[in-house]
Amino acid sequence: MTIIEEQGAELVMKRPGATCVANPDGSYLVTVPNVLLPAGWTPNTVTARFIAPVGFPTAKPDCFWTDFNLRLDGGRMPQNSGQSPLPNGPNPLLWFSWHLQKWDPNTDSLLTYLRVIENRFLELR
Repeated sequence: MTIIEEQGAELVMKRPGATCVANPDGSYLVTVPNVLLPAGWTPNTVTARFIAPVGFPTAKPDCFWTDFNLRLDGGRMPQNSGQSPLPNGPNPLLWFSWHLQKWDPNTDSLLTYLRVIENRFLELR
């Protein structure tokens, strides 16, 4: 079993309904449904998607996508987001230009990146 298969299995155990599907280029599309959002977002849950790139975990994930209807309360678009297609995924989606500052391939995982996404949602901007 590869490291991404191991981490994908762990993700599915902790987040039922999550998937980690191989893309033709060797990357993986990670999809996590029912991510609970804090007050200040509409709707209150979303499906989060990100790419585990070829070379993961040495190559770190970068950016993520959500359901296109995700907005801040009042209908405002989130900062650093816009419509952008997800390679090999459903579209249209809302793309977040959100980049990691720190990543350790020896300790960080698919779950780590999901936590990065969830932490982004704590920022109501």
